Amino acid sequence: MKGIAHFITGVAIVTFFPEVVQRAAGGSILPVLGGVAGILPDTLDFKFLRYFERYSLEVDPGTQPDALRIAGLLARAIDQAYGSGEPQSVLLHTIRLGPDRWRQYTVRFDAHAGAVAVKIGAVVDTGQNPMPGTKAPEIPGACVHFVAPLDHAYQDEITIDIFSGPSFTFERQGDRLHVQFLDWHRRWSHSLTLAAALGLGTVGLAALIERFTGPVSDTSLWAGLVVGLGMLGHILEDQLGHMGSNLLFPFTRRRTRGLGLLHSGDALPNFLTVWTAVMIILFNLDRFSAEARLVPGWFFLGSAVLIPVVLLGAIYHRDRRHQVRNDLEGLREQEILAEAEGAEMT
Repeated sequence: MKGIAHFITGVAIVTFFPEVVQRAAGGSILPVLGGVAGILPDTLDFKFLRYFERYSLEVDPGTQPDALRIAGLLARAIDQAYGSGEPQSVLLHTIRLGPDRWRQYTVRFDAHAGAVAVKIGAVVDTGQNPMPGTKAPEIPGACVHFVAPLDHAYQDEITIDIFSGPSFTFERQGDRLHVQFLDWHRRWSHSLTLAAALGLGTVGLAALIERFTGPVSDTSLWAGLVVGLGMLGHILEDQLGHMGSNLLFPFTRRRTRGLGLLHSGDALPNFLTVWTAVMIILFNLDRFSAEARLVPGWFFLGSAVLIPVVLLGAIYHRDRRHQVRNDLEGLREQEILAEAEGAEMT
């Protein structure tokens, strides 16, 4: 999900508590705190943690990219990780040609054929719109084979174009080599244990602040609950996608794969999330007011929630079925790259 969807979800969740709504009516920022907690996991990853990651190999294509060189470096890293048993982390840099110009290229992992294919594409702007006449037929693609038995659990083809490029970690597990996409993302920052820890930490910090500024109240408890639930909403929304999160860090080491129901960059799921969250906020504000006017059944079963969710959800799943067929031809949407690009633009 995009940042705005995570933020508004965090706000919507905490409005289910009348105490939070009543405090907000008196000027409290508790609902906003829930929204901030909702975007905190991705903020930690994309604004801080990614810059502390160290890579075994960084591939910089340069302004005159050589597809054969890129494919060869990746194939060598795959075989080295399998042969040595030591994980190999690889970062693919983007090709920036100017302030608003990027050369696009694709990397495809074909586990069945045991090959890495690289194709140099068109020049795009920062909105990822191809510039007319910038296809590069004079730049040949390339395919390099590797010997390692590869399990590529994510998508076969990745498109690299704007902002920061993707990273992979090739790691041997038994007699197979696994690919972890953006291995630094959705680790401890997206864990249920961190949500609980930050919630408890917020309670302590808020109580300490209250002690030095005035009488201690139960506001610190509500602040901790709001932070924990805001982060929980983010984590659960991410599990609807493909990548998943390391839900029980540090008790588990790997991400729990998501349900694969949507991509975080898809417009309709983000729109429906924001729309539904806004409707929930309006309903809860009305419900906890002095004179409630909205009828729950008509509100949720009527045009406010159910009808747009059903209609737009049906359209989205129809398009997803078509997209899945295209995925088999290597034309997959890129869930986490879209999420990363959204974070880059904030």
